Amino acid sequence: MLKSALGMFFSLMIAFVPAAHAKDAKTTSSKKTTASPTAKKSTAATTKTASSSKTSSKTAASSKKPVASKTASSKASKSNAQKTVASGKSKSSQTASLNSKEKLVKKSVVVNGKKQTVYDRVAKPAVPIVPPVMTAGDLAGLNLTRDPLALASNVALVMDQSSSDVLFEKNANVTLPIASITKLMTALVVVESRQDMHEMLEVTSEDIDREKNSSSRLRVGSRLSRANMLHIALMSSENRAASALGRHYPGGIKAFVAAMNAKAKELGMSGTHYVDSTGLSSSNVATARDLAKLVAAASHHPVLCQYSTDTKYVVEPGGHSLQYANSNRLVNNPDWEIGLQKTGYISEAGRCLVMQASINGRQIVMIFLDSKGKYSRLGDAQRIRKWLEETQPQNASRKVRTIES
Repeated sequence: MLKSALGMFFSLMIAFVPAAHAKDAKTTSSKKTTASPTAKKSTAATTKTASSSKTSSKTAASSKKPVASKTASSKASKSNAQKTVASGKSKSSQTASLNSKEKLVKKSVVVNGKKQTVYDRVAKPAVPIVPPVMTAGDLAGLNLTRDPLALASNVALVMDQSSSDVLFEKNANVTLPIASITKLMTALVVVESRQDMHEMLEVTSEDIDREKNSSSRLRVGSRLSRANMLHIALMSSENRAASALGRHYPGGIKAFVAAMNAKAKELGMSGTHYVDSTGLSSSNVATARDLAKLVAAASHHPVLCQYSTDTKYVVEPGGHSLQYANSNRLVNNPDWEIGLQKTGYISEAGRCLVMQASINGRQIVMIFLDSKGKYSRLGDAQRIRKWLEETQPQNASRKVRTIES
């Protein structure tokens, strides 16, 4: 009985277990079937991504060779560029860090038996800041004077030589350094002393400029006639020639300077004083009115008119030729009819110019002192000439001002 009962129990269990497994399988399948749409989309997306990745991999694989080629080409170009700028790399890197006080110095050196170019950074030499030199006129405040023609010269005077009428003036009574305008008095004293113009004069160390340390084309030992010395002293303002003229005066340079001052007194040049025959010293002084008298007196000597207005002249000191040119470029201008002229410059005097010229049939004396700029005195002369031609003035103060010659 018992065996029979146990047999039935095991038979039921065997029948029940497969049925239970079948039920569980059915439930699991149902759950998979009823899964959410999101899960389905995710699965689809995953599938699509995988497919896309596979496609991209194929595409990349198919284009892998051209990309590699392009990269190789780029590397080659970069390498060539590096080689090209290799020589200037050091210079450019150093230049970028240079300041205004440094500069690069190129050097060639040998490294391991090979010549190479290197660049060293070195400091530039310090340049001292030199303040502008004020002229005697500026120090006296003459640069504050205004005039109707806006002249660049601090001092000016224009006179009709025939009538002695002063047609224009600006600070004309102020005594100022006159630089090489001094040489006009030097020439006047030489001519009126009637010295032998053919006598040979020699340049010595005494003629070297120790006042301004200016240069000269006449070497020590050069020999020229008195006439030639006078010619280049007037025309080109040759300092050693003017010095030699003074030294070869009877009694030497002291006697010559005394004669210059005596002549100035004779002409009524009360504001004038000379200390040498060149004008290199700022102690050679005069007023514009005084210089108008000097120009008028010098213009009576044809040799001074000729020498001062020649455009070029050749001398032969010591067997070699030297060509000199006129220091006043207006003598080359065909529009000007200049009878006598002299230029001058030292830092204390500024740019100076005196002239006698024919304008509209009138003999006009022009004096310009302490002008600024290399050509400003010539510009002032042009302005005065234009003013004279347009206005034809008779007298600056409506009355005659006599300037004796």
